Amino acid sequence: MASGASSETRAQRAAAGREARQRAPRSANGASPAVADRPDPIALLEQQAATRVPELVPIRYGRMLASPFAFFRGAAFVMASDLSTLQSSGLAVQLCGDAHLSNFGAFASPERELLFDVNDFDETLPGPFEWDLKRLAASLAVAGRERNFSAAQRGRVIRAAVRSYREAMRDFAAATDLEVWYAHLDAEEIRRRWEASATSRQRAGLASEAAKARTKDNLRALAKLTRTVDGELRIISDPPLIVPIDELETVGDGERAQERERIVESVREMLRAYSASLPDDRRALLERYHYVDLAQKVVGVGSVGMRAWIVLLVGSDAADPLFLQAKEADSSVLEPFLGASRLSSHGRRVVEGQRLMQAASDIFLGWVRAAGLDGEPRDFYVRQLWDSKRSADIDAMAPRDMQIYSEMCGWTLARAHARSGDRIAIAAYVGGGDGLDRALHDFAEAYADINERDYAALGEAVDSGRVAARTGV
Repeated sequence: MASGASSETRAQRAAAGREARQRAPRSANGASPAVADRPDPIALLEQQAATRVPELVPIRYGRMLASPFAFFRGAAFVMASDLSTLQSSGLAVQLCGDAHLSNFGAFASPERELLFDVNDFDETLPGPFEWDLKRLAASLAVAGRERNFSAAQRGRVIRAAVRSYREAMRDFAAATDLEVWYAHLDAEEIRRRWEASATSRQRAGLASEAAKARTKDNLRALAKLTRTVDGELRIISDPPLIVPIDELETVGDGERAQERERIVESVREMLRAYSASLPDDRRALLERYHYVDLAQKVVGVGSVGMRAWIVLLVGSDAADPLFLQAKEADSSVLEPFLGASRLSSHGRRVVEGQRLMQAASDIFLGWVRAAGLDGEPRDFYVRQLWDSKRSADIDAMAPRDMQIYSEMCGWTLARAHARSGDRIAIAAYVGGGDGLDRALHDFAEAYADINERDYAALGEAVDSGRVAARTGV
């Protein structure tokens, strides 16, 4: 795993950052992939689909066809392939691997404090810090075009994100290790940093989003995702998005009771195995809850087709629910280009990356290797389904809104990288001027052009029958 630990002096670490400019000058970050030499993006998506639930793959393609930004969200593998062809700084951090602007948001810390942080780690792996920063910058260009922002407006948004990252990293370089570890972005810190530059409408919007996040908890999940059947709680059926375990069974009616009991026992065994990845106090808390029901759930855009389950548990009574989400963890899209994870469990890879990058993590975050309904062992990571989680509404953002949001994302990404990489070397590399800001603006706009061509290619692949898409789901 990437590490900032070093016996070198601060001066030596700063010198290493400046030397990295010889390998990859800051201006070189403006270069875009050579379009003529790129692998077929649809072939890369089909390669990913090979290990996914076949009947769900058309939903993935349908969601990616919703817009160029939706395509971008689902094409992390395509972009990783592109980034691997470009010059690298060689300054490693724990990468998110999919740091687009919709993979940041609010959630509740164990102390019930609302934090803003990176919130998706399916692709996490050590690698060059600029890979995450380039994915963030490109996502802002793609989203800005979708919002019909002018080129000048998009430029301000993109450069603001990179500037925020760069200035935050330089601040973290001057901080102690403990100060970096304790740094976080809560409501008070957001107000301190951005209230002066925000309008009254923007401040009201931030307050509204925070209030909505706090209502998205286990009790709301109970009301929205369950119903009572013969006096017992059951997860609702909403196929193909939510399919209770009973509806996935294929055995005859005469064997249904035995088959259900077998599945229930296998779920209980999975929960026992998963609990071993938790600290002792969290394991004791989990043991207060008992299993009630299980359903398959379709999640996200890029993750559609990965096996994902929601598990309903209940504590002292039906008003004390706990919803867990167990999501399949496959190899990171970065591994073909950066090397295999040092961990044999991809569930553990996700969890350890998340714990390293986030200021605080879900108390029930853990991992397990378990057999699916087909009997094949697979890696999963487990967390609460809803825990005051909230992502920004990109479709409602004006240019100034997105600029403030991009600055929050840039600061947050810098803090996440500073926890795992050599923040002093990275700070020396990014420097105090705006050279990197301008280079990544050029890269982001060029990559938005590439993304639009790839989006069109997916549409053509669907029209020709090469791949099937199911829209509106």
